[in-house]
Amino acid sequence: MSPRLKKLIGLGLLVPGLALYLFAAASLGERLPDHALLRLIYSAVAGVAWVLPVRGLLRWVNRDPSQNGT
Repeated sequence: MSPRLKKLIGLGLLVPGLALYLFAAASLGERLPDHALLRLIYSAVAGVAWVLPVRGLLRWVNRDPSQNGT
C-alpha cells in the first residue's frame, strides 16, 4: 500500500475516531458523581487515554512498506 494512501486512510480514521472519543468521554464524564477528586482523576485519565490508539494508528501510517513486506 502506498504511503499516500495509508496517510489518507489514517486521516479518515483519526478525525472521526477522535470526535467519537470526545463525545463518549464527555457524556461519561457528565454521569460521574459530583465529587471533585473523582472528576479530576477522570479528566486526567480521559485526557491521556486517546493517545494509545492514536499512537498505534500513527505507527501503522508511518511504517516503511519495505520493512514488513506490506
